[in-house]
Amino acid sequence: MMELEERIARLEARLDASESVLAIQRLKAEYGALVDSRHRRGGGLREPAEVGRIAQQISLLFTEDGVWDGGPTLGICRGREAICARLANPSVLWAWHFFLKPRIEVQGDRATGVWDIFAPCTLADGSQRWMAGVETDSYERVGGVWLHSAMALETVMFAPFESGWARKESK
Repeated sequence: MMELEERIARLEARLDASESVLAIQRLKAEYGALVDSRHRRGGGLREPAEVGRIAQQISLLFTEDGVWDGGPTLGICRGREAICARLANPSVLWAWHFFLKPRIEVQGDRATGVWDIFAPCTLADGSQRWMAGVETDSYERVGGVWLHSAMALETVMFAPFESGWARKESK
């Protein structure tokens, strides 16, 4: 009988881990969709009040003491209020985030994730860039809901749209 109970417990743990991975993938997708929704589809920012409302929704995807780390260029915010304030003031006129190749590890009510990110963007000066990097995340399940407890961006490539990222050989 104990063997059956152990087997059921192992299956329940595997099911919980699998459902957790899917929930974390949905969380990251929601984060990306909200971050991008601060911009109009054709380019440019939405009205400040709308951007502020969206920033508030984004901040709720983090734990109360969550950390949003955009690296040296974008800065670091700790806590929902600071995250909301930072994301209510976008530093780019337009961006579209693609989170790729998720590597998620779940251990009980905590998890880690590493995502490649690709984000074409338009800077405040109107120049266009290709951005690629890696986001390393920590997650925590709070009240049955998965949230970001920390998110850190490492930019790998930030190249001008016109010339791209490859070095051109001179003839």
